[in-house]
Amino acid sequence: MNIQANPSSGAIQLSLKQLEGDLAGLQAQLGTAAAPAQGGFAQSMEQVLQRVDGKEHDAADRMADVDSGRSDDLVGAMLASQDASLSFSMLMQVRNKVMGAMDELLKLQL
Repeated sequence: MNIQANPSSGAIQLSLKQLEGDLAGLQAQLGTAAAPAQGGFAQSMEQVLQRVDGKEHDAADRMADVDSGRSDDLVGAMLASQDASLSFSMLMQVRNKVMGAMDELLKLQL
């Protein structure tokens, strides 16, 4: 069946555009360039996941350095921790929107 003929296809395409915009915003917040989507949405999400994970590990390392006395940059460690937390929160928002879009797709009657 042709998806274009379905009246819900406009809503799906709108949701897809919103998801792509959210992903671009997350990439901008993480400092990654919005490269052409050669691998598509899945590859972009994988790259963002790796960046968020890297921020989490960096924040944990900085906090461990402050805790052990190897560093006295408490402000830098706290900023890194907040940055990682914000990145993770944004990632969860994008994930929730993707799950919502998938739910809408599953509700479609073909």
